[in-house]
Amino acid sequence: MDNALREPATVLLFGGTSDIGLAIVRELLTPATRAVVLACRDEAAGERCAAALRHDTLTVEVVPYDGADPAAALPLVEGVVARHGDLDLAILAHGQLGDPASTTTDPVAAAALLTVNTTSVVAAAVAVGTTMRAQGHGDIVVLSSVAGERVRSANPVYGGSKAGVDGFAQGYGDLVAADGVHVMVVRPGFVHSAMTTGLRPAPFATTPEAVAAVTVKALRARRRMVWAPTVLRLVFSALRHVPAPVWRRLPLG
Repeated sequence: MDNALREPATVLLFGGTSDIGLAIVRELLTPATRAVVLACRDEAAGERCAAALRHDTLTVEVVPYDGADPAAALPLVEGVVARHGDLDLAILAHGQLGDPASTTTDPVAAAALLTVNTTSVVAAAVAVGTTMRAQGHGDIVVLSSVAGERVRSANPVYGGSKAGVDGFAQGYGDLVAADGVHVMVVRPGFVHSAMTTGLRPAPFATTPEAVAAVTVKALRARRRMVWAPTVLRLVFSALRHVPAPVWRRLPLG
């Protein structure tokens, strides 16, 4: 269980090889942390990530998880609790950017991206949240994106998937708060990571480490939402009110 300083003992990272997710884990590690579980599709890559985290007093476990299978979330969470006890913090960082040339023309590709980015994230949140509600405590960090704040034509399926996750997480956070569970939505902008390699950086581009620093600070303050970098909150406060004909012509990628 979290101590008085809100330092978690047990952490579960969905998307166990995610650059942002791992940076958040590294940022919040303290001597109080006993176990970290990396849930990922590529177990070999997960083991390399685990080796970089593991030390004498910290258990780091890698478990298989594929976001294309939402039904996998509940047995995964049940297994983590059976092995490590109460789950203090879950970070939902799995997802794909997708190829807009494919997802905007192929219905199956569009549905597959939504399964990974939205359906499986909702399933993971409900699995984790149900467990934490029974415990009476826990934190859930949901990686959203500024792409979901106002979806761009450049990649509408990805943006739509993040908008869905974002809206769900806010409502679900309201539901579980009375049971001692805290849900926080993180809205990063463009992040230099493996997912964005080769893409042209957007304005206010940031790094996984910078996102992690903002996230952990906000988590310990019990905030419900955080933008990374924080300036994007002001930027999108303006952009969300731009008339549609103007919005379509903005050079936002």
